[in-house]
Amino acid sequence: MRKFNIRKVLDGLTAGSSSASQQQQQQQQHPPGNREPEIQETLQSEHFQLCKTVRHGFPYQPSALAFDPVQKILAVGTQTGALRLFGRPGVECYCQHDSGAAVIQLQFLINEGALVSALADDTLHLWNLRQKRPAILHSLKFCRERVTFCHLPFQSKWLYVGTERGNIHIVNVESFTLSGYVIMWNKAIELSSKSHPGPVVHISDNPMDEGKLLIGFESGTVVLWDLKSKKADYRYTYDEAIHSVAWHHEGKQFICSHSDGTLTIWNVRSPAKPVQTITPHGKQLKDGKKPEPCKPILKVEFKTTRSGEPFIILSGGLSYDTVGRRPCLTVMHGKSTAVLEMDYSIVDFLTLCETPYPNDFQEPYAVVVLLEKDLVLIDLAQNGYPIFENPYPLSIHESPVTCCEYFADCPVDLIPALYSVGARQKRQGYSKKEWPINGGNWGLGAQSYPEIIITGHADGSVKFWDASAITLQVLYKLKTSKVFEKSRNKDDRPNTDIVDEDPYAIQIISWCPESRMLCIAGVSAHVIIYRFSKQEVITEVIPMLEVRLLYEINDVETPEGEQPPPLPTPVGGSNPQPIPPQSHPSTSSSSSDGLRDNVPCLKVKNSPLKQSPGYQTELVIQLVWVGGEPPQQITSLAVNSSYGLVVFGNCNGIAMVDYLQKAVLLNLGTIELYGSNDPYRREPRSPRKSRQPSGAGLCDISEGTVVPEDRCKSPTSAKMSRKLSLPTDLKPDLDVKDNSFSRSRSSSVTSIDKESREAISALHFCETFTRKTDSSPSPCLWVGTTLGTVLIIALNLPPGGEQRLLQPVIVSPSGTILRLKGAILRMAFLDTTGCLIPPAYEPWREYNVPEEKDEKEKLKKRRPVSVSPSSSQEISENQYAVICSEKQAKVISLPTQNCAYKQNITETSFVLRGDIVALSNSICLACFCANGHIMTFSLPSLRPLLDVYYLPLTNMRIARTFCFTNNGQALYLVSPTEIQRLTYSQETCENLQEMLGELFTPVETPEAPNRGFFKGLFGGGAQSLDREELFGESSSGKASRSLAQHIPGPGGIEGVKGAASGVVGELARARLALDERGQKLGDLEERTAAMLSSAESFSKHAHEIMLKYKDKKWYQF
Repeated sequence: MRKFNIRKVLDGLTAGSSSASQQQQQQQQHPPGNREPEIQETLQSEHFQLCKTVRHGFPYQPSALAFDPVQKILAVGTQTGALRLFGRPGVECYCQHDSGAAVIQLQFLINEGALVSALADDTLHLWNLRQKRPAILHSLKFCRERVTFCHLPFQSKWLYVGTERGNIHIVNVESFTLSGYVIMWNKAIELSSKSHPGPVVHISDNPMDEGKLLIGFESGTVVLWDLKSKKADYRYTYDEAIHSVAWHHEGKQFICSHSDGTLTIWNVRSPAKPVQTITPHGKQLKDGKKPEPCKPILKVEFKTTRSGEPFIILSGGLSYDTVGRRPCLTVMHGKSTAVLEMDYSIVDFLTLCETPYPNDFQEPYAVVVLLEKDLVLIDLAQNGYPIFENPYPLSIHESPVTCCEYFADCPVDLIPALYSVGARQKRQGYSKKEWPINGGNWGLGAQSYPEIIITGHADGSVKFWDASAITLQVLYKLKTSKVFEKSRNKDDRPNTDIVDEDPYAIQIISWCPESRMLCIAGVSAHVIIYRFSKQEVITEVIPMLEVRLLYEINDVETPEGEQPPPLPTPVGGSNPQPIPPQSHPSTSSSSSDGLRDNVPCLKVKNSPLKQSPGYQTELVIQLVWVGGEPPQQITSLAVNSSYGLVVFGNCNGIAMVDYLQKAVLLNLGTIELYGSNDPYRREPRSPRKSRQPSGAGLCDISEGTVVPEDRCKSPTSAKMSRKLSLPTDLKPDLDVKDNSFSRSRSSSVTSIDKESREAISALHFCETFTRKTDSSPSPCLWVGTTLGTVLIIALNLPPGGEQRLLQPVIVSPSGTILRLKGAILRMAFLDTTGCLIPPAYEPWREYNVPEEKDEKEKLKKRRPVSVSPSSSQEISENQYAVICSEKQAKVISLPTQNCAYKQNITETSFVLRGDIVALSNSICLACFCANGHIMTFSLPSLRPLLDVYYLPLTNMRIARTFCFTNNGQALYLVSPTEIQRLTYSQETCENLQEMLGELFTPVETPEAPNRGFFKGLFGGGAQSLDREELFGESSSGKASRSLAQHIPGPGGIEGVKGAASGVVGELARARLALDERGQKLGDLEERTAAMLSSAESFSKHAHEIMLKYKDKKWYQF
């Protein structure tokens, strides 16, 4: 409570002292006279619109699977109510059920462009897939019963729905209404069992006789129901619970899988006992005893071939003694049994067959297996059952994503270069065949500029993705951990690790697309610089530097064990390190006899390193332990290829390295950067005194070292994570329901000492004016801190060529200090016309060519560094610095350093990500706030152009991965496995419909098998069943109204031209309602005629009746 009061007082003081300066800034915002030249701004509010574009990656927490064998489209449902549809590579679609309930089952209306989804909240939904963005046409909510299983026969409009009570209801999928025909559980089992048979776990019709329905109950009872006579023909009982049932295509036999790991095969007409009982993974005991029970067989499929033995494919069923064995799919074909191990547990699988007709030889050719975190397709036609190479971008989460960067409008030669080095990394041993899921058509890509996404991962890998034209394809993968020694086991590991797991995790990525220089900062306080090369090299010794970054201030007469005197707080001082100081024993194993000192966290390999074409290590920099304290994690990073410099900072200070000369140029505590201008009057302490006991003045804990809650185990962790690519960290109490994110962080001050620990939060190399008196721009580094200070460091670079490698770079703080409210996030520079001045860069060239040829070229190419347009400016021309902090943005005129424009972005929240981006031949500032708002501002005047509430910051993953890029593109990790892309450009929103792929394409339904041979087998029953007559209102009556509620969907006609609104939408709804009441609409029939040409009738018993029903299918509008 005391701290809180102190904070209030300080806030009051700083508010008072800063009011005068604020008034002054307000005057500067509208300067009198013509002090600032007017810049014509072209961006207006109408250029902006926010919408989601596409979602890439593996569907998070999958729960259901379906396949349309004619359209060749795969559907996956998830536990959060999402629906993902996959066609040919590049054709993908994401939809969402509003309720968010888990999808328990999916059923395609085969070759009809429609899909039925059954959800855990007992609703059924009919999706129209004939539009680019599928929409729900109808929903049906069951009120009194829980839905457990659905079955829709091929070319039928009657959907069978099994429930937890053991009953079966029948739904007309045209009108989405219930039939009066119900199969009650007690009627189905009659006296065959004394107890309730349990929920319905299976429904299917006999492939040769649609009038016979096979119903499987959980307890082990199976009933063959005659739909016409409304009674059971046969009942089959087995004393083990049933998980699934499958028919032989001739309709004489079916197979059941059970909870004890057995399969039972039954003859339809022999209900007394199964013809055969198989325990695929059971140990066969002598003396004819039953095999030992195994784990449940969760699903079985029984598929026949014309020219050989049938396939029996099953998941589960392993013996209980296989502890630690991975989940398996078993393929039994004749006498051979193949057990295929999977990396994750199996959610569902489907066998892909040549025919959609259940009464024909199935001819299976592949099995699609949906795993918890992967999708695998197995080729059944090749020996050894190889898998197909997956063309979808489903491996984003191969290792958890820890940070993301997005680059639109890259140099055109980049994607081919990355692709060529990445192509060599491909695995071998895949099936030779084409990927069989190849339905749909690609959209017309209106956007032609190259886009690249870079993801950093917990295992230290970095992946480059081609993201052009709303697709995603992996180009190249870099493993940053290969420069370090791997510890073989726990005991072998040095105790210098900051983190127990994922010591190589990537925190920050800095990439220069033009020069192809890449720099990463990792969680173990390490920085690696990479050059791109198309040649393989062997590096004898990996170049390495160790940096000792120290933070010490004099605790002025502070008694042991107490806090130092409070320091003046800056204006609106955000609290950059909101973790309370906790004492902990030093992580050093030698803490009693000596403090660990001058050792890095990771050990660099000392053996020669073979570096493949692609990114090759140029230099490894590591921060070291200081007097028993681990190095603090890196909070900001920048690389410049033209200057040959890399700079990084943390909450202790800043270090700059010349990576050409492999030398440390600058190593300063943040306070020392200020020199005599420090507004907080902190005194650097030197030489170091004996180490203070825990809890005294200095904060001993390394935030995120050994405190278990703080260490981020995976990107989903909602706790305070140190694996941030953010310059400042967020509150740890994310799971608290008090919406702590919407409050300003400055309200949760924990320690004034923490406040003095000023971290480096933004770094920007540029060629600009360092001081007010400068007459011309020169190379410099702008440094932003978590206390809202911007400091400028002047760089004096030697001439290019040989001299650059011989003479030292001279670095000196300029004394210039600028102030903003909140931690600095981003900086950029504009020229006098308002155009962005990019940092200087050196174009990429191949480094590893032989020396002789290279020598002359080197002198030619390594010209002086001034490539930015500012170098040619006349002395009179000025520049603008754009600085964005967590709270506000300022545009500062240079060299005068007057504040030309100022915009307070948010009072109650804070900005998580700010980027200065190009859009419509202009530039703007784009911000994403913790309160869920996405905002854009014009430059240089900072006029608000867009402010849309998009999504609340629900977890750290969004904060860590959200980024904007040029041309109105943005992305973030929406789940641990998926990237959500969005656009804030009006033009892209308008073109999106064209760019999206088509899921539905008109395809002829294959011809039905010739049934002459089978006609007499079942008395021709298949031809005589008239489902309309059985289930229609005239014969079965109306269903009970309280049983289920019909809900018309929002989809349908709106899909034809995007989402129709207003009058058009109302007309659409009225038209659909009329059609539901049976009134024919002439023009509706005309419109659907073209689509219906490819569809077969729902009724299957005769060709004439099929044609008669053909025109009733209104929903395919």
